[in-house]
This record gives sequence, C-alpha cells and structure tokens, in this order.
Amino acid sequence: MTSTHEPSGHSPGGHSHSHAHGPAAPVSKHLRKVIAAVLIPFAVAVVVGLVVLWPGGAPSHERTGVGFDRQTQQATVTEVESVSCSSVNASGVPPTGDTSTAEGSSAQQQADGTCDKATIRIDTGKDKGRTFTEIVQPDQSRQLHEGQEVIVAYEPSAPKDLQYAVTDVNRRVPMAVLAGIFALAVVLVGRLRGLMALIALAISFLVLTLFILPAILQGSNPLVVAVVGSSAIMLIALYMCHGLSARTSVAVLGTLMSLLLIGILGSVFIDWAALTGNTDDNTGLIHGLYPEIDMSGLLLAGIIIGSLGVLDDVTVTQTSAVWELHEANPTMGWRGLYRAGIRIGRDHIASVVNTLVLAYAGAALPLLLLFSIAESSVGTVANSELVAEEIVRTLVGSIGLVASVPLTTALAALVVASDRPEGQPAEAGGRPAPARGGRGRRRKR
Repeated sequence: MTSTHEPSGHSPGGHSHSHAHGPAAPVSKHLRKVIAAVLIPFAVAVVVGLVVLWPGGAPSHERTGVGFDRQTQQATVTEVESVSCSSVNASGVPPTGDTSTAEGSSAQQQADGTCDKATIRIDTGKDKGRTFTEIVQPDQSRQLHEGQEVIVAYEPSAPKDLQYAVTDVNRRVPMAVLAGIFALAVVLVGRLRGLMALIALAISFLVLTLFILPAILQGSNPLVVAVVGSSAIMLIALYMCHGLSARTSVAVLGTLMSLLLIGILGSVFIDWAALTGNTDDNTGLIHGLYPEIDMSGLLLAGIIIGSLGVLDDVTVTQTSAVWELHEANPTMGWRGLYRAGIRIGRDHIASVVNTLVLAYAGAALPLLLLFSIAESSVGTVANSELVAEEIVRTLVGSIGLVASVPLTTALAALVVASDRPEGQPAEAGGRPAPARGGRGRRRKR
C-alpha cells in the first residue's frame, strides 16, 4: 500500500498522511518542477520522433513464395483415407537397395507402411470451396485428422493440382483461449491496475506493429526507430499502470538512463565482434527483400526493445522500495535510503539476470543441441556468429539491468529525501527536521 502526503496541520490529531491506492506524489512544488523540466522535453521529443518517422504502412513487395513470404489460406481437412504408401508412390527406394542405413531403413518402412490420403477444402481466398489431396507418410511429425483446421500455402506458378500444400496447423482458437485466460487472471488479481496493464500492453503492441516494424521496412534507421518506439512504449506503459506521479517519473528516468547504457554498449560490441545480424533464414529473407535495412542496426534495436520490459520491472520495483522505506521511516536521509534500497536491489537483480539468461538459453536450446551433437567445444560454439549474437544480446541487456539498480535507487533516494512540505527545514545529509508539536509525519500502525 502506498501513501500520499499533505502538509502538516491539514489532518486532525497531527497525522499528516492518508492512505490511497495510487503512488505517492511529491509535496514539494519545486521538486515537481524539476522532474517536469526533464520529462516534458523528453516526451515532446518522443512525440516529434513519432510524427517525423511515422511510416504510414509497410511498403509492398512482390512475394517470393519462400518461408513466411508465401501466400497462405485457411483450410479444413474433410476426409482422411488410409492407403498403401506404395500405391500412391509415397515410398522411397534406397539408391543402392541397402536397407541397413538410416535412409534405406526409412524407405523400407515407407514402402511397407500405410499412408494417409487427406482431402482438404480451401476456406478462404479466391479458391474458396476448392479441394485438393495430400499424402501424409507414417513417419511425418504432423499427422492430419478429419475436421482439423490447417494453413495451406499457395503457389500460383505451379501446376493446378500442386498449387496448394499444407504448411501448418491453424492454432487460432487455442491461442485465443489462452490469451483470454491470461487476461482474466490479470484482471482478477490486479483489478483496475491489471486492466490498465492490459490496455498498456495492447498499446505497446500497436506501437510495435504500426510504427516500429513499418518504419524499419521503410528504410528508417532501426536504432533511431527502436529508441523512439521504446520510449513511447515506456511512457505509455509506466504512466498508465502506475499513475502520473514523481514515483513513476523516477522509474521512467531510471529506465531511460539504463536504455542509454544498453544502446551504447550494444553498439560498441556489435561493431567490435563484427556481428552482421544476418544469421538465419528469416534474417536472410529480410535482407533479400529489403537490402537497404541495416541488419546490425536491427540487431541493436532488438536488444533495446527486448531489454525494455525487464528494465521496467526493475526500475519500478526499486523506486517503490525506496518510497516505502521513506514511508516507514521519514527521518531516514538519502544515504540510508540508498543503502537499504540497494540491499533489496541485489536480491532482485540476482534473480532477474538468471531469468534473462535462462530465457535466451531456452529459446536457443535446439541450436545448442546441434552443437552438442557435433561435439563442438565451448569456445567454438561461443565464437560462432549465431551464438555470439545471443551472448552479446544477453550480456549487454544484463549489464543494463545491473546498472539500473544503483542508478534508479540513487535517483529515487535523492528525490524522496527532498520530498517534504514547503518551509520545512532539512538537517544535514538530507534528513527532514524531527517533528515537533505533533506536526510531523508519524508511521501509522
């Protein structure tokens, strides 16, 4: 629970505070003016950046038919019939007739096995209602069943009976249900604050899809776009979720300083390690379609955007901790507040860094398995660009997280120690003068 303070003498019985659900606002008008003098120009610069860089939609291009650039439609499996693989020419024949090899054994199993002949109906697009058949071999990882909704790729230049092929399963319903459960859980536990968090999440997604991605595709500098877009997301999310107050403003400043450090470190080490950002089929496709995009800049932009969410958590937590410490002991000076806050921050940062590293390791687990299968040494694995990119991403983001704790804690301690009614003198070290005559703040029990 947080508190808002009023000048002494405004409440009966000498108590000068009332409890509320919102963040504590500073009493000092001068303090509010200082914070506003920093944040208002920053917010204006973000708005100007959004206006100047606004793309107006992603540029069009001729589809390549490769990977994610294929034309796709929704379809439904209407019938599945079991047939002999050999009767539909789905069995392979070993080149040498040797069935002792893995290739030969697989071919023999297909020849002797039973395949599924699936009839699939197109549900969207100009060919809606058209059907085609697809043979599913017994060793395929994805098996089809009647009534299943699927995604099919369309290749207009292929022969008519080969224009469509199943590429994936339609997962929209389970994904929508899971998203609904998540939203319900957030609102039930977080109530109004949870609802505001969901709205902020939706706005963040809109900024990403309507501004950041199209602006990069239009040829704008990915780093500049990421900085402007991340700043807009940060301002919207923090102020919507935590209110317009000095506490939130301190968290914004702490996040901004940490993002600046991440941007500088990321730029230096991406250049020093000669990382191109073009390490897989997806980035290769992007580079092929839009060769003017700076792929290393795109990598740096991804580091900044990826670090933002965790940074918000750390800076808000540290700011709240310092504010609550001050609420518990208003006579504590900024040095005492900093020392107490940094002790809390050490525990927080230890768990957050571990979480970040494990999140990246989990995402790259198939890649790490491939290196393990190849019996590559740790040095060889780390030196490959694909892994080095993730290492730089993880370590740069973690350094920014670690730095955000002392930066935000020090800033919050300085601000909250100055948060006193006008006219109330301060002792040395930023400590407010002891209460006299029942006019000071007391800890409510």
